[in-house]
Amino acid sequence: MDQDCYVRQTQDGIFIHRLEDFAGMRKAGVLAANILDAVGDYIFVGQTTSEIDRQIDRMIRAAGATPATIGYRGYQHASCISVNHVICHGIPSEKILRPGDILNIDVTVIVDGWYGDTSRMYVAGNPSRKAERLIQITHDALMKGIEVVKPGKTFGDIGHAIQAHAEAERVSVVREYCGHGLGRIFHGKPNVLHFGPPNSGPVLETGMFFTIEPMLNLGKPQTKLLSDAWTVVTRDKSLSAQFEHSVGVTEDGVEIFTLSPNDKFDPKNSSKT
Repeated sequence: MDQDCYVRQTQDGIFIHRLEDFAGMRKAGVLAANILDAVGDYIFVGQTTSEIDRQIDRMIRAAGATPATIGYRGYQHASCISVNHVICHGIPSEKILRPGDILNIDVTVIVDGWYGDTSRMYVAGNPSRKAERLIQITHDALMKGIEVVKPGKTFGDIGHAIQAHAEAERVSVVREYCGHGLGRIFHGKPNVLHFGPPNSGPVLETGMFFTIEPMLNLGKPQTKLLSDAWTVVTRDKSLSAQFEHSVGVTEDGVEIFTLSPNDKFDPKNSSKT
């Protein structure tokens, strides 16, 4: 990573970016969010996740951007699409969506060297009441974590806020997978845990860029990695949901780079056009 793209690194190895770097992250984040707004038109009963991925790839390239996941550690798709009990890193396939299926779509784009990373939940047809509830709780847990972000707080404060909300709603937090630093790199320090005690971990500073992306399960938190070495599922086959934003720490709070331009990120608003 070119040192001109950050001010310094903390003792924990976290990049501190310049004020002007926020503009690059905004541009990448808006494109990623726009694609997730648009892809909802391609989600319906009978659709395949591979066709959804093809549309995502088309939209990214039409915008003059690059799909960050293609070629990343051998991965060959423009998105990860995780259906029902798949927690994360679901591989697009020719399997069709069935009525009531819930799916997380995770997209990362590269725009002028900056990474925009976001994911959200969708439903094919009408969700069950328990699926609808899990999706909303997961969204709200993410936003509880983001509300904490400002200089002087800790990464442990973010995880604690997410865990407290999730467990109060009687759902579990996945432990093995977490958010991460980003900017001109896809994955960097720190690991952003979605659980843990407050007042722990590195202290937040202006200029830090990272994702917050809690994964919550209706059942137990234990996971299983499938033989394809990508797909992660709930060990008890319970439903799982995830939402993700890319954020930057500002002088007095937080900027969300991946806000939905059409206010579709919140499940309560997902039917808006």
